[in-house]
Amino acid sequence: MNKPKINIISSGKYLPKDKITNQDLEKMVDTNNEWIVSRTGIVTRHKATHETASEMAYLAAKAALDKANFSPDQVDLIIVATITGDQMTPSTANLVQKKLGIEHECMSFDINAACTGFVYGLEIASQMLASKKFRSALIIGSERLTSVTNYEDRNTCVLFGDGAGALLIEPSNSNKHEAYFFNTAKPDVDDSLTVRQYIEMDGRKVFLFAVDVIKRSIERILEDANLTKDAIDVFIPHQANIRIIQAVSKAMDIPMEKFVVNIEHYGNTSAASIPITLSEYLDANPPKNQRVLMVGFGGGFTYGSAIITT
Repeated sequence: MNKPKINIISSGKYLPKDKITNQDLEKMVDTNNEWIVSRTGIVTRHKATHETASEMAYLAAKAALDKANFSPDQVDLIIVATITGDQMTPSTANLVQKKLGIEHECMSFDINAACTGFVYGLEIASQMLASKKFRSALIIGSERLTSVTNYEDRNTCVLFGDGAGALLIEPSNSNKHEAYFFNTAKPDVDDSLTVRQYIEMDGRKVFLFAVDVIKRSIERILEDANLTKDAIDVFIPHQANIRIIQAVSKAMDIPMEKFVVNIEHYGNTSAASIPITLSEYLDANPPKNQRVLMVGFGGGFTYGSAIITT
């Protein structure tokens, strides 16, 4: 298995100031705080009122650059994972490049792999950095899901929020920085999770699918990396539903304490979910040779995992 070596330089996040609480949703649809918390684990979620996906992506990227005192002039690859980009073209990544003031040769493009998008983007960037053609890369997940949420659908409107997360990486020569990836998709032929005008979802089917593929993705990447689950310091799953994470924890006999969870505060932010969570973890736990396993799943159905060392 090809194992690119990447060094994490920094991470960043951006969450809009405005929020939608469960009490706010009680005024919109037939629901209540107790029902939402018991079934999803979500208490509040952030809402972009004036920020676009590119603006949030830029602010997350800038936070990562500023944190490391890293010049945008050293970035020559930008990948943005999003399903709610500003427009069809130019890409959200192109707009981020402009906002960062990068005028030198820089490859920038978007990918759409739904909630697995950041993990897909990280693998793409890692392989591209391994080519030695790029000095550093920004991988960003940015979503404005409230713009495609139907606030008359009580089953879906409680789930989604807005935000962005970014990871700044560079190639490494150290074996301790070997990264592992497993990414794939299972065609969603029955439209269990789609976004046309609004998000449409068969919650039961998505739940069963998610628990199965998260477990499978973790087992597959551990096998590829020749590691046991005990060798992983923390697991960062896509923050879709607390009950999904709890079910995986139970099925795999992995303590919940090893899962980094922030869904209570942000809800499901799709491609931004994992990088926001990763950024918060790295802020609280400065890099110290810890193995982090990230695992995502989303519409498509896409799913995948990655193991990196902080």
